[in-house]
Amino acid sequence: MRWKQFLTPVKSLDVAQAREYVQKKPPDELTLLDVRQPNEYEAGHIPGARLIPLPDILSRLDEIDSNKTTVVYCAVGGRSRVAAQMIAAQGFSEVYNLSGGFKAWKGEAAFGAEEKGLELFTGNESVEETLVVAYSLEEGLRSFYLEMQAKVKNSNARNLFKKLSEIEVKHQERVLEEYRKITASSITREEFEKKVVVSTLEGGLTTEEYTTLFHPDWESVTDIIEVAMSIEAQALDLYLRASERSDEPQSQKVLRQIADEERTHLAQLGKLIETI
Repeated sequence: MRWKQFLTPVKSLDVAQAREYVQKKPPDELTLLDVRQPNEYEAGHIPGARLIPLPDILSRLDEIDSNKTTVVYCAVGGRSRVAAQMIAAQGFSEVYNLSGGFKAWKGEAAFGAEEKGLELFTGNESVEETLVVAYSLEEGLRSFYLEMQAKVKNSNARNLFKKLSEIEVKHQERVLEEYRKITASSITREEFEKKVVVSTLEGGLTTEEYTTLFHPDWESVTDIIEVAMSIEAQALDLYLRASERSDEPQSQKVLRQIADEERTHLAQLGKLIETI
């Protein structure tokens, strides 16, 4: 291994800078690169991050777009600095190391392997099929919130579940409107919902998987919002990963638009939890 690979200087971003960068940079202009091991990635990662463990970097360089800005992170910043130096030495023009790594991130996180949920998006779907899957995922989450609204006893929790279900309806309306625009049709909601076939929640996990992950108190408003934020982070991650996989430009564009909406929804939930 050449020493130059370790001597190429790279800049670092602290967590605040990195978060601002991720929020402002369009997904098609940014690669978030996780260089930890697969089990670390599965336990928690920044939504939309691509996993290439440090030992595999040089053999898998062709999987990273050198024209995009690359932000590299690991657990605390050591491995990612080495990886960033190696990447920069290969001619990547804009590479940053995330200081403090995932441990310092302390923000929205997604869980599971890189392929988690991607069985819903093969990468070959038409834009119409992509929108049907997206609507279906929103419907799964809306149904879950309505089910929980009927189960909980705490009135504040019931009201929150009602509010969350209404937000999902708005998301569905935007998906349906996009479908109408693309197909130049006036399909009704009832007709469109006949196409819904997915029973998984938004983000690609089932209700049981979310419950196992977080063990929430469903009567606690704080716990409910935290789970909702986790679901939105998982959805953001899934849509970004699916957009990278898609070979259909229109589908890519739609998936990135939906991801942006999930990011906005995450910010709204963050503000909501601050008021409690």
